[in-house]
Amino acid sequence: MSIREALNWRYATKKMNGEKVPQEKVDQIIAAAHLAPTSSGLQPFKVIVVSNPEWKEKIKAIAYGQAQITDCSHLLIFAAWDNYTEERVRGVYAHANKERGLPDSANADFVNSMVANFTSMSPEQSFTHAAKQAYIGFGVAITEAAVLKVDATPMEGFDATKLDELLDLKSLGLRSTTLLPLGYRDEAGDWLVKLKKVRTPLADFLIEYK
Repeated sequence: MSIREALNWRYATKKMNGEKVPQEKVDQIIAAAHLAPTSSGLQPFKVIVVSNPEWKEKIKAIAYGQAQITDCSHLLIFAAWDNYTEERVRGVYAHANKERGLPDSANADFVNSMVANFTSMSPEQSFTHAAKQAYIGFGVAITEAAVLKVDATPMEGFDATKLDELLDLKSLGLRSTTLLPLGYRDEAGDWLVKLKKVRTPLADFLIEYK
């Protein structure tokens, strides 16, 4: 199935049937998010996986009672760095150099410029920028899920402050951005499953300069 066919198949699943997604498929979806492109290669976000029913119940209460949180197999939480620090930025490039067998001197000027650029942001600017990178990973993950015929629901409908407190994300230097429940659609109980997929007409969506 092509990506276009997969995206045409997927929809924002409103009712899941509780069936478990095979771990290898969950791993593939996470791997896709892990490989997503990010600004300057910094990858300033993490993916938190929740499969424990008790934790999902707690998160459901924070997500306005949305049933997908508890009916899903695995809940992915995308959490972005709360700030760019010199230690974080240098740590990313030091790791890359080590993996590539390069001395830190090989790209020292570039790294210094990245440190200066990213640490000049305020904490809120840092989080906003990092959250955009998390959304890239989120988009890649939901696309991979569709290719694997795993249903998923993109969610921003939750109290991020309460979720951060529940998971103690502040201690990890993270703030939650989006939720992605993974599972399988309940065709008999989901009002949206049979409806035609509708998007803005391409002629209105596309702007061309020729």
